[in-house]
Amino acid sequence: MHALYRQEGAMLDIQVIQEPEVTDFIGTHADALNQSMRQAPLSDAMRHRLERSNFIFSGFKAFHELNEAFPSLIDENGERKSFERFLNDVQAIDSTYNKNYLRAEYNFCQASADMAAKWEQIEADGDRYNLQYRTQRDEKVRPEHAALDGVTLPPSDPFWESYYPPNGWNCRCTVAQVRKSKYPTTDPEEARARGEEALQKDTRGIFRFNSGMQGKAFPDYNPYTISRCRDCDIAQGKVNLAYIPDNELCNVCPLIRKCEVQRFDVVKRFENGGSIAVHQLVSSDDHDYNKLIEIATFFAESGHEVRLTPKMTRPPKFMYRNIYESLMGTAYEGKCPDLWVDGKWYEHEGFISSKPKNAFRNMMNDGLKQSDRLIIDKPELTDAYMKRVIYQRVKDGQMISEVWLKEGENIRILYKKV
Repeated sequence: MHALYRQEGAMLDIQVIQEPEVTDFIGTHADALNQSMRQAPLSDAMRHRLERSNFIFSGFKAFHELNEAFPSLIDENGERKSFERFLNDVQAIDSTYNKNYLRAEYNFCQASADMAAKWEQIEADGDRYNLQYRTQRDEKVRPEHAALDGVTLPPSDPFWESYYPPNGWNCRCTVAQVRKSKYPTTDPEEARARGEEALQKDTRGIFRFNSGMQGKAFPDYNPYTISRCRDCDIAQGKVNLAYIPDNELCNVCPLIRKCEVQRFDVVKRFENGGSIAVHQLVSSDDHDYNKLIEIATFFAESGHEVRLTPKMTRPPKFMYRNIYESLMGTAYEGKCPDLWVDGKWYEHEGFISSKPKNAFRNMMNDGLKQSDRLIIDKPELTDAYMKRVIYQRVKDGQMISEVWLKEGENIRILYKKV
């Protein structure tokens, strides 16, 4: 609300979605949804896809909240309210969206994650088993969902693209893999007719999706988006985010996705202003993660802002640009250095070999493909020898700006371009 209160003019500026307070709020909401998936046995890839879906869903929801709260900035006389009065007047919006709605969304996200985990197993088994739709078969089952109970079809049948659970808010339905010899297959036309009966109250067609197949906890078309989102290329990651449609929600969509791609989690702040942030795609299980954290700590303790960035293989252009934007148009475009330190890119290289000269050469060769600023694990060589090699490379035309040596927990500068 502080970010919203800074708004000027009669119309909400959609750029507010990129304000730090707003992106933090979106992330907090997304994290609440992510907590619902904690127990789901998902692969790392699927979990990331669902978490990304949660952030985008939360971004659209936040935009609706901002739009709804914006008129409350002005009082009955057309004057801007004090912040205290404004904040008090929007409490009902907070309660509606972040208590009442969030409860149903949390449950739906949990069900989507559980069903996405099931779908991963189903895909691994292929059509070895049939799938059977099952309700909880108790007094709480909705009559319309009861119509689907017992539908049995192969996983490859298109039926599961539209009628895979959850099929509504607080839906408790599931599927089970069953032996083909034990249960007869349902006629596909009959199954689809029963599916239509089950979703007759879903007049907008929001719940006709498969969380595991799409890798999304919420469908692209949901209460915070519009029907065209269901078939939009941007939602499928096919269109450059420079594309600007004419609808307000369409206009804010690229901004939300940009915020999601750029999302870093600050893992440590220092009193001198230094900080360490880790991009969402960086895994703590990466073999060099601990070394990179040690390096980041070294720079952050000196007051620098440090970010750990991910390795990416043929990422969508918009995703790469929003993380490595400053590399666009340079000799390093398309590369993915390990660290960003106050706007400068650094690459860490560690190479174990019984031949230290070979190790040094390989670290220099590989590192300079990513950045002209290197941090290498010190080989058993003298500083004088390594400097001679570096000076010769510079003389031969190689761009080298800095070379740092990492010796255990100590890091020191070896070479810096004058």
